[in-house]
Amino acid sequence: MDQVELFGTLGPSCCEEPVLEAMFRAGMNGCRLNLSHTSLEMSTDWISAFHTAADRAQVKEPQLLIDLEGPELRIGMLASPLSIADGESIPVPMPGHVLASLRIKDEVLLDDGKLEATVRKISNGTALLAFSRGGRLSSRKSIKIEGRSVQGPFLTPADKQNLAIAGSFGVTAVMEPFVTGPEALHAIRKELDQNGLQDVRIFAKIENREGVEALSAIMKEADLVVIARGDLGNDVPFQELPLVQKDISKRCRNAGCPFMVVTQMLTSMEHSKVPTRAELTDICNAVLDGASALMVTNETAVGDYPALVIRVLAETAKAALKARED
Repeated sequence: MDQVELFGTLGPSCCEEPVLEAMFRAGMNGCRLNLSHTSLEMSTDWISAFHTAADRAQVKEPQLLIDLEGPELRIGMLASPLSIADGESIPVPMPGHVLASLRIKDEVLLDDGKLEATVRKISNGTALLAFSRGGRLSSRKSIKIEGRSVQGPFLTPADKQNLAIAGSFGVTAVMEPFVTGPEALHAIRKELDQNGLQDVRIFAKIENREGVEALSAIMKEADLVVIARGDLGNDVPFQELPLVQKDISKRCRNAGCPFMVVTQMLTSMEHSKVPTRAELTDICNAVLDGASALMVTNETAVGDYPALVIRVLAETAKAALKARED
């Protein structure tokens, strides 16, 4: 039987050895660490628990993926998370390169499109945002300027610092956000080679139209393509997202390029022991379409039932694999 790699995401809910061991025993192959909110050095305890849990579960080659900051635009640091009501206007801190890209009346999406706002004023390191769709907003969440493609550098200074020490933490793969061409992957490979990390895999996250359009060139340089439906769903009409996913899957399959499907695979299980039927169907369809990897994010990072999430993911993927082979 073919295998589908299954990944969780490290976070407060699964940072201890017993929980991680249960996740490995449930079928998990490895974890993602999102470096937009932390660093390898700051995550030493989590990573140590990850490797110890893998040893206890007798997982010979646990996969540790680091998700770089890359060119994704993010808001600045908040004193504490904000609960924002529809119609409320709030000044939100922004890094300098983001402020330089914003214009008055810009429509923006925040935190993978969960919140929507209009830029009313830009001053003193902040953008005054009028929220048409509010919600909970915390530090360093993504921001997308609708109608314009604005990106930062392929590798931030923090990315380079993390890559320089990745080998000592057992990193096995690097995820680059918002890949729009092979140039970003060349830059990462050069950085990895300079640090003696030739065996580390490069995962290219497809998160906007430009990435979809450049997929043929990206596939030639990536070890795996990630269909990252969160930000990708901000850049294409929501009703077209399933079709875009199907198109990427087909093109990867025809080219023999492994691909991963991620975002909201089991989002209801953040606070529920039972998945929705739609989520199970989503997992099954991803596997039937040829996915070689699946990943959950908040479900394990901050959810209530991280080990159960992995068990449901593994059992559903196993059933779909069997059907794929029949």
